[in-house]
Amino acid sequence: MNIGDIFNNIGNAYDAQVINSATILAVLLVVLVFSVYEFLVYRFVSHRSFYNKSFNIAIALLPFFISTIILCLQSNVVITLGTIGALAIIRFRTAIKDPVDMIYLLWSVHTGIVCGCQLYSVALFTTIIVTIVLFALEHISFGRKPFILVLHSDEDCEEQIGKVLRRHCQKYRIKSRNVTNKGYDYAVEFSTKEPKVLSSELRKNKEISRFSIIEYDTDDIV
Repeated sequence: MNIGDIFNNIGNAYDAQVINSATILAVLLVVLVFSVYEFLVYRFVSHRSFYNKSFNIAIALLPFFISTIILCLQSNVVITLGTIGALAIIRFRTAIKDPVDMIYLLWSVHTGIVCGCQLYSVALFTTIIVTIVLFALEHISFGRKPFILVLHSDEDCEEQIGKVLRRHCQKYRIKSRNVTNKGYDYAVEFSTKEPKVLSSELRKNKEISRFSIIEYDTDDIV
C-alpha cells in the first residue's frame, strides 16, 4: 500500500455515510418498545414512597436521544469527535436520592446505545434478565425489617424500653432523647419480624402515653 492509498482511506473515513429512513424508523420503533416497557416497570416496581413521574418520563425519553446520537456517530468520524467533546462537558446537577434510580438511568443509557448500534438481541436479553432480577430482589426480604419507634412518656422509662426491645430484637439504638417539662420523647431505631407483638407489649406500659412504630427503607420513610 502506497502513501496515496493511505490518504485515500483516511479521506474515505471522513466521508459521511447516508443513513436511510427505514433504519432510523426501525431504531426508534425498537427504542419505543423498550422505553415503554421500562416506564411501566419503574411505575409498578419502584419502591419509593412518592412516585416521581418526571423522573420516569426522563428515563423513558432518554434512549431516543442516545440511539439517534449513536446513528450519527456511525455516519461520520468528524461528528463522532465533536459529539464526544460536547458530551464530555455535560454534568448532572440533580442529586439522585435513591440508588435504584441509578439503575434505571443506566438502563436507559444502555437501551439507547445498544438499539442505536442495532444490537436488538442484546437489548432484549439484557432487559429480560434485568427484569427478572429486579422483581426477585424487590419481593425477597432479607432478615428483619427496619423500624423507628417514636414514643412519649411522662416519666423516664428508657430502661423499660430497652428490656422490651431486647426481647423482640437483637439490636436497637436510641437515635434521640428529648426531655421537656411535659415528659420524655424517644426515637429508637430497631429491626424485628413481629412489630405487632412489640406494639401490644408497649401498649401495656402505663408510663407510655403514646407511641408510633414506623417502617422505613433506607432514607425513605414509609
